Amino acid sequence: MSARWTIRAAREGDAAALAELAERTFRDTFAVDNDPANMDLHCARHYSPAIQAAEIASPTAATLVVEHEGELIAYAQLGRQPRADENDAAPAVEIYRFYALSAWHGTGLAAALMDECVALAREAGAAAIRLGVWERNPRAIRFYEKHGFAVVGSQPFVLGNDPQLDLVMVRPLAPPSEAAAPIR
Repeated sequence: MSARWTIRAAREGDAAALAELAERTFRDTFAVDNDPANMDLHCARHYSPAIQAAEIASPTAATLVVEHEGELIAYAQLGRQPRADENDAAPAVEIYRFYALSAWHGTGLAAALMDECVALAREAGAAAIRLGVWERNPRAIRFYEKHGFAVVGSQPFVLGNDPQLDLVMVRPLAPPSEAAAPIR
């Protein structure tokens, strides 16, 4: 397998392929540890082509895709978080989703995609990047720690009808610039 890939902003025409990739990577990552009915419900609520098209078009978010030989193999979705209070001059950017096909794990692709997420957050003037990761996903937790994230708390995550717990991880960024750019 060649390690050549391209990271780019998702386009409207990527919605169907992105929906398929999103569901596939989610199921590959979590199906073994979860009830199939809850997996089906979650995927139906979050990974249709129409939902992906709306997320790609969102003015407050960015979707990055990684392409290899015309096929989507990884993606990340991120957006601006509201300010915690009026003293919070630069809100965080949150990575909502960050997935790669398992065949690409260990190739450096995820590190390159994370670098692109960090670059977008910096361009947007964010003071930090945050994300939620399932408490029972040690591989992902190690990856995020390796990339400067630290656990700062937890938050609920509902998979279908199953309440679960995500760890909240944050990576501080360099001080934001005076004029923050949009996340896209």
